[in-house]
Amino acid sequence: MNGAHYHLVLNHFPIILPFIGLLVIIGGFIVKSEIVKRTAYCIFILGAVAAFAAIATGDGAEEVVKQINGISKNLIHEHEEKAEVFALLSYVLGLSSIVALWSNWKKKSYSNYIAFTIIVYSFVVLYFAQQTGTTGGEIRHSEIR
Repeated sequence: MNGAHYHLVLNHFPIILPFIGLLVIIGGFIVKSEIVKRTAYCIFILGAVAAFAAIATGDGAEEVVKQINGISKNLIHEHEEKAEVFALLSYVLGLSSIVALWSNWKKKSYSNYIAFTIIVYSFVVLYFAQQTGTTGGEIRHSEIR
């Protein structure tokens, strides 16, 4: 396997996990379950770890893809820029989820405020996830350009 393989294996997780985490945390509010909310926080944390892994494999993928005829370096650069912003936002979501997990575990009075903030923030992260995923797909899939 080469750098592109590793990146392709990992790059979907940071996009999918925040979406799943959002659904789970909303479900936690609907069913009034703190355990379900904690599960969502763990999913967001896992998403941040996956974002780190995807970013770490991006340069290797770039080196492989640059060698393919017809691949636009501008598309690669645009994807890289979007991915860096998305990764940073994912890290913040992961760190915020650690704080939220701790506050929920300790039954702090403000834990629901943190949870609502994380819900709103996860929509921002998902917007950038979509941007990153689309620009990444456009590198190799001309049918979506």
